[in-house]
Amino acid sequence: MAEINNTQYFNFNTDPETRVKLVFDHVYNAMAEKGYNPVNQIVGYIMSGDPTYITSYKNARSMIMKVERDELVEELLREYIKHKSWQLDQE
Repeated sequence: MAEINNTQYFNFNTDPETRVKLVFDHVYNAMAEKGYNPVNQIVGYIMSGDPTYITSYKNARSMIMKVERDELVEELLREYIKHKSWQLDQE
């Protein structure tokens, strides 16, 4: 049995790419539900770092702030390249 005075750690290992994708999905959906243009708002946030571009609805602002902006850009570029290379294979 664990010592009552020691802090127990819970480690939920999530692949960083998957974590960023989940954040994007959640934030995108929350923005769309509130009637915002999710692409414009997310770009505004990434470019400026100003969290007020993201709605607090469904905790979207808090979620996106837990991911570094460079990680967001990396994931967007990774998905673009993946999609682009798939298109080239189809030609």
